[in-house]
Amino acid sequence: MTDDVTEKKTAGQAEDPEIPGLPATSWAVLGLLSYGEELSGYDLKKWSDWSLRFFYWSPSFSQIYGELKRLEKAGFATSRMVAQETGTRDKRVYRITDEGMTAVRTWARTAPVDPPVLKHGPMLRLWLGHLLEPEQMREVLGKHREFAESMRRRAEADVSGAESEEAWKYPMLTLKWAERYYASERDLADAMLADIEELEARGRSEAPEPGTRP
Repeated sequence: MTDDVTEKKTAGQAEDPEIPGLPATSWAVLGLLSYGEELSGYDLKKWSDWSLRFFYWSPSFSQIYGELKRLEKAGFATSRMVAQETGTRDKRVYRITDEGMTAVRTWARTAPVDPPVLKHGPMLRLWLGHLLEPEQMREVLGKHREFAESMRRRAEADVSGAESEEAWKYPMLTLKWAERYYASERDLADAMLADIEELEARGRSEAPEPGTRP
C-alpha cells in the first residue's frame, strides 16, 4: 500500500536544482536500475517484491511502467526491445543512464530523511477493543502474529539468497533489518496477548462476589 503522504509531496527533493522533484516511487525504480542490470518491467516488479516490500512497499505493474515512462522522459533511463528466446513477443528492457545514476546518487546523499509513518491496522482494531469481545481481539492479534512470522521467514530466506551477490550487500542489510523488524512485531503480538490475559484476570478479580452489592 502506498504512503499517501509521501506520494503527494515531492519525495526527497534533492538540493541540486538540476534534479527534478520526483515521487518516491520514481527514486525506488531508478534505484533498482542503479545496480547496472538491464531489466524489464516484470524484472523490476520481481525485484521490488523481493526487497522493497519488506521496508517500503512494492509498486504495482502499472505504477512501475508509469514511473519508467517518467524516468525516460527525464533522461534518467533508456529502453530497447529485445527478442525472446522462447519465440514469444519481444520485450522492452530498461537501463539507467549516466544522468540517472548521477540523479539517484545525489538524491540518496542529499534527500532529507523523512521519519516513517506507522499505519498499524491491528492496533487500530485493538484501540477499539471496548467494542470487541476478548476472543475477537485474540483473533486479530493471532492473524497479525502469523503474518509477521511469515514475513520474517521470507526475509530470512531472501537474506540467504542475497549473500552470494556482492552487488546486493546493502540490500541484504535491509533484509536483515526486515527479519528483525518482523520478529519484533511477532513478539509484540505475543506481549499484547499476554496483556489482554492480564486485563481479563484483573477484571475477574475486581468483579463483586455473587450476592454482594457492588
